Amino acid sequence: MDDSGADWGCFSDLDYVYDDEAGDFDNFCDGDSVGSFELKICQGFYSDQEKNQEGDDSEDEDDDDDDSEDQDDDDDDDDEESSNGSEALSSSDEEVERSEKWIQHYSSSQRILLVGEGNYSFAVSLAKAFRSAHNIVATSLDSLGDLGKKYSDAVANVRELEEMGGLVLSGLDATQMKDHYFLTTQRFDRIVYNFPHVGFRFPEANGCQIKMNKDLVKGFLRNAKALLKKDSGEIHVTHKNGDPYDKWDLVKKAQKLGLVLHETMPFYQQKYPGYLNKRAHGRFSNDTFALGDCTTYKFRLPQTSS
Repeated sequence: MDDSGADWGCFSDLDYVYDDEAGDFDNFCDGDSVGSFELKICQGFYSDQEKNQEGDDSEDEDDDDDDSEDQDDDDDDDDEESSNGSEALSSSDEEVERSEKWIQHYSSSQRILLVGEGNYSFAVSLAKAFRSAHNIVATSLDSLGDLGKKYSDAVANVRELEEMGGLVLSGLDATQMKDHYFLTTQRFDRIVYNFPHVGFRFPEANGCQIKMNKDLVKGFLRNAKALLKKDSGEIHVTHKNGDPYDKWDLVKKAQKLGLVLHETMPFYQQKYPGYLNKRAHGRFSNDTFALGDCTTYKFRLPQTSS
């Protein structure tokens, strides 16, 4: 970031996201992906029922009364087994509910798309809370080659995510992700973008810098809307409060795209153990930056009354 405060003018067409390091524009949506992805469509629970079979071929059947008693015993056993089976299924349902794990707004039962992950530490924080990453798709604008150059922990984080069953997509432009060959077939419960930013092409409060960030947010929201589950899906955007961030008009842009502001919540970094925000651009890309007061905005699709 240039601290001179000079106004360097503005570009006339900013319908894309800049690559601050390369100085040009990358083919972001190139289908580059890493590692393995294991999608658990369904996990079944069942219980084995033991059946006690009575009978001794060496014993003689003496009379009809004994046969009747044996039949009554069998009926009682069947009723007991049926009852035990119902109790086992009920117990399994309760076990599924108890196994659901939460961290703040996010649950292990949700399909979660993380956008602009940078060093992937937020994704790892969620995965560790869930004890699995099978429900997580984590994406970043950076290519695999750039990750190791920009962040000291990104490669290890990617490896950990994949080992826990998550999918990592590299080189993904947030403003074009609905056209990605894999994502276009998916729908998510939560789509999360923490601290969207195009990089420091101008001073933070410069009009051109603000316009570029507004275009990024608008493009992301438009794409996220297309990938959202209609009934229960939410788009979460977290960014800093105050000037110049309030000038990004986040809520207004979402409303113009047909999204509804459902809720706002303060964002506390310490609630996500291991999460380290990074500057992501320039010589100090691996450095953290002061967050100050931040808010998570939750958007939904309009709910139609039945």
